[in-house]
Amino acid sequence: MQKYAVIVAGGTGMRMGAAIPKQFLMLHDKPVLYYTLKTFLDAFDDLRIVLVLPEDYTDLGREVIDAFFDYSRIQITSGGETRFHSVQAGLRHVGKDAIVFVHDAVRCLVTVDLIHRCFENALETGSAVPAVRVRDSVRLLNAEENTNEVMDRDRVVLVQTPQTFHSRILLPAFEIDYKERFTDEATVVEAFGLKVSLVPGDEHNIKITRPADLLFAEGMIRQGFLDKSLVKER
Repeated sequence: MQKYAVIVAGGTGMRMGAAIPKQFLMLHDKPVLYYTLKTFLDAFDDLRIVLVLPEDYTDLGREVIDAFFDYSRIQITSGGETRFHSVQAGLRHVGKDAIVFVHDAVRCLVTVDLIHRCFENALETGSAVPAVRVRDSVRLLNAEENTNEVMDRDRVVLVQTPQTFHSRILLPAFEIDYKERFTDEATVVEAFGLKVSLVPGDEHNIKITRPADLLFAEGMIRQGFLDKSLVKER
């Protein structure tokens, strides 16, 4: 079975307040993107990466690969107007009989264990969407009526990536027309008429969006979090 990881790095980092997209910010002396790429390459020896970047930053992406990796298992392509279109661009480079991981480049604390867990579940059911339960109380806002109501937090989960699918599911799903409600791959697959399977995520698998997230990731990497997870898996 072929394996592909479509790593989506289309953000510009406005909430981070940085001059460059957050995937290129330095984290423990290396770019954020480095850790994401390395973990996926470590997860499977035969996995290939399609790195989707903003068109203006493809050269910067090549600099990261030149510095730390090689192009034998990584290729770069330009993203689109939305996440949907960026993933769609990446999927053009994916084989027709494969397990496909779609992952946010700035979720740099993803572990080999989570990647393997998603792979095994996608092999069995066709899909694997990692999710974690919420700990805080949750309310549903109704702006029109200026009201809010308590929700049962045991029925609420936070969705992460890598969202993982068999290519026979994901490729045709991304041929449908774009809708604004397509916030991730799971919503696209569901709009295509298929159900998705949830798997346990990882609370450390955060998305770097604000300076505090970068500090958290820095602390985890300094403590050897990614190294420990790789050793545990092996």
